[in-house]
Amino acid sequence: MNGNVADAVAGHWADRIAPARLRPYLRLARIERPIGWWLLLLPCWWSAALAADAAGRAFPHPGHLTLFFVGAVAMRGAGSTYNDIADRDLDAKVERTRSRPLPSGQVSTKAAAAFLVLQALIGLAVLLQFNGTAILVGMASLLPVAIYPFMKRVMPLPQLVLGLAFSWGALMGWAALFGRLEAPAYWLYAGTIAWVVGYDTIYAVQDIEDDEIAGIRSSARFFGERLRLAVGLCYGLAAALMLGALVTAKAGPVALVGLGLFAAHLGRQVLRLHPRDGHGALALFRSNRDAGLILFAGLVLDGLVRAVLA
Repeated sequence: MNGNVADAVAGHWADRIAPARLRPYLRLARIERPIGWWLLLLPCWWSAALAADAAGRAFPHPGHLTLFFVGAVAMRGAGSTYNDIADRDLDAKVERTRSRPLPSGQVSTKAAAAFLVLQALIGLAVLLQFNGTAILVGMASLLPVAIYPFMKRVMPLPQLVLGLAFSWGALMGWAALFGRLEAPAYWLYAGTIAWVVGYDTIYAVQDIEDDEIAGIRSSARFFGERLRLAVGLCYGLAAALMLGALVTAKAGPVALVGLGLFAAHLGRQVLRLHPRDGHGALALFRSNRDAGLILFAGLVLDGLVRAVLA
């Protein structure tokens, strides 16, 4: 067995130059699939940039951006490891996931649990660098993270719980700068949840047939032939709620342009989505990194322009 994972990014350094004994752990952390930590990181960066813009700062706090990056990589790895421990039996039944380290026998459950603790401790060390409010907000994220892996067994839209967890960063940047939560952070959080449900529904298209056989619930199965409409509604709601965040934060026109380009990117995903095209769905899912960076750039540039013109 070469240890490759079916849906990993081809040619990644984790599969080329990392020591062989470390590769299964890097795969548990999804290091070779950076889209996961990007999607966890971007709401943090959006929130930090929106807070900086609202505070009249020219640029988001560089230290916060760096801490969010390290924390996103660590906590995405911890979450993925936890998810794989919880799903090891289900993963063995799905073609795309049966080559993962736990169902394929490359890593024992005990070793995976120890690796989970190590990553969680790194995330905790990062969290403790923030103010008290941000620490409490970050700790509260553990509840949706803990229950998500089990939701695909009991509810038709487990992506909604994933949205609660993966969107938490939309609260963190605001809390880290202001030491409190206010309306713009809540609007951004709500919009990000809708975005997560939309993009993870696209991601779930890859597994529709295997999920039906294994009895795994997903929004892609739930929406069925209405998949494109449902994703379009999720993305439309995301853009509308994020507009509420920008308006309540009194963001400027450059931020609004960034949001418009973000929404256009999401609309393009909907138009290109096909319910039975798993390969195309994976590409569309991964393109959300670019969509998120567009929005982040708009928020940052808005702060810079307003600072220059002030």
